[in-house]
Amino acid sequence: MAVHERPDQEQDPLTVAGPTEWGEHPHGMGPWTDEFDTLPPTDPKYDPELLEHGDRRNVVDAYRYWTRDAIVADIDTRRHPLHVAIENFAHDANIGTVVRTANAFAAAAVHIVGRRRWNRRGAMVTDRYQHLHHHPDVDALIDWAAEHDLTIVAVDNTPGSVPLETAVLPRNCLLLFGQEGPGVTERAREVATMTVSIAQFGSTRSINAGVAAGIAMHAWIAQHADLDRAW
Repeated sequence: MAVHERPDQEQDPLTVAGPTEWGEHPHGMGPWTDEFDTLPPTDPKYDPELLEHGDRRNVVDAYRYWTRDAIVADIDTRRHPLHVAIENFAHDANIGTVVRTANAFAAAAVHIVGRRRWNRRGAMVTDRYQHLHHHPDVDALIDWAAEHDLTIVAVDNTPGSVPLETAVLPRNCLLLFGQEGPGVTERAREVATMTVSIAQFGSTRSINAGVAAGIAMHAWIAQHADLDRAW
């Protein structure tokens, strides 16, 4: 595994694995023998190259030196029945932030609706550990959600929306977010079981889409997650 390899930006992020890191970071650990003064472990979940050269990736210490596949497999045993979808009809730059937050909360998957390509920089490499799905349009997402028994909840500050602060979110939930500015499309609002809004008290018309997604995901976590399993 090339620890610091950066792929061609033109490659499809949904079909090509992302980099492990974009350069060195101050966090992490050095070579195993330097850190622990013992021979490296031989368990196959560990990456021999990381054991030899150190692990500076953006992962929690519990996953230090693990292979990417081993990390994904372990998260898969901990993932929540929360799905997140974001419409990408204007090449929204917030998608990377949504992916990173979904990874932090161990969401089952992130669904990108519309354009397949998106800017991964905001994901901070967490797309390597997060399941991603692409749907060409909202109707394709609707079919997928129905097949997997997910309730679609749109997040948008529109008339008639339910305050997120008082809403009871379904456990098997797909939170649907629109792009920055216009919010969710009319079709998305039509198919959502309900639309929730985030309380605001200042002058701005809307909250950044990436921030809104984080707030809504955490609301689901507060209602449904087992906090004893958090890091």
